[in-house]
Amino acid sequence: MPSHVRKGDQVMVISGAHKGKTGEVARVIPDKSQVIVKGVNLRTKHVKPTQQRPQGGIITKEAPIHMSNVNPVVGGKPTRVRFQVKEDGSKVRVAARDGSVLGTVRAAKR
Repeated sequence: MPSHVRKGDQVMVISGAHKGKTGEVARVIPDKSQVIVKGVNLRTKHVKPTQQRPQGGIITKEAPIHMSNVNPVVGGKPTRVRFQVKEDGSKVRVAARDGSVLGTVRAAKR
């Protein structure tokens, strides 16, 4: 089943502790239905010194958010996504708010 969000999409968190925050999707984890959004759901982690990071210390990184808690942003507002099959057989993601095409899911059939 295709996902309503993809890497690089501008999304808004629609529920949970970070409701209302926006950011770009850095990574999609389809097995767990989660996404990592830049600048949202930040967690601090204490890291031991290693050869790659000799000083160790505290780092801040983004934690995953469930896909159902984010929606793509169109015109500054979150929108639901519909999937539409065009005449040439290609499948595209369409914003429910204004009908704009968000991206291609499947290329045209030959």
